[in-house]
Amino acid sequence: MNYHWLRRLLPLLLLGLLWLPASAGPPAQAFLARQFLLAVLQGRFGVAYELLAPETRQQLSRQQFRQAAAPLYQRGQQAGPSIELYRLGLRLGENDDARWFYAFTFRSDSAAAAPAQLDVTFRDSAATQVLEFRLVPGKVK
Repeated sequence: MNYHWLRRLLPLLLLGLLWLPASAGPPAQAFLARQFLLAVLQGRFGVAYELLAPETRQQLSRQQFRQAAAPLYQRGQQAGPSIELYRLGLRLGENDDARWFYAFTFRSDSAAAAPAQLDVTFRDSAATQVLEFRLVPGKVK
């Protein structure tokens, strides 16, 4: 059989796929964690607060959140706002429930033996809002 027409049509079909809209599903957790941290590092606390899970917002007022996020913001003022994903994994919480976490480091700390980490935790693998966050200081020699 002669499939020359298919060879000509295939590139056009593949090119057409580029015009299709991306999936409308929820953003990946790593992307959300990064957006949250960038908002904190840039001092956009209101934006970051809205990315918190409802149960976290119930426990923290906006002012309390700003105070809790201050160490991350201050460290960002020293190290610069550029961050990169360092690692991700599961952390056991209370009652042995596993929670996904994403640890970022400042790009300026990339050569450090033990860089400071910016940790963001989600309730589970399907969660789209930040449950917890913290700054894990790096070790100073």
